[in-house]
Amino acid sequence: MPKKGIHPQWYPEAKVICNGEVVMTVGSTKPELRVEVWSGNHPFFTGTQKIIDTEGRVEKFMRKYGMSSGKEAQ
Repeated sequence: MPKKGIHPQWYPEAKVICNGEVVMTVGSTKPELRVEVWSGNHPFFTGTQKIIDTEGRVEKFMRKYGMSSGKEAQ
């Protein structure tokens, strides 16, 4: 049992709100959490992430480690 008076209040059903919509509930010391990005709309988790190739670094890496996509071989 925690000591009384030294811990913040715990909200076991705190609402996580993204773009005005409740997206999930979690345990928190705040009753409501407002976020701009969460796993449901982040490109990494939704599969829409794109690799930005700056100055041909991806191709350089692929050549260095012998991982060609098959386009160069033809």
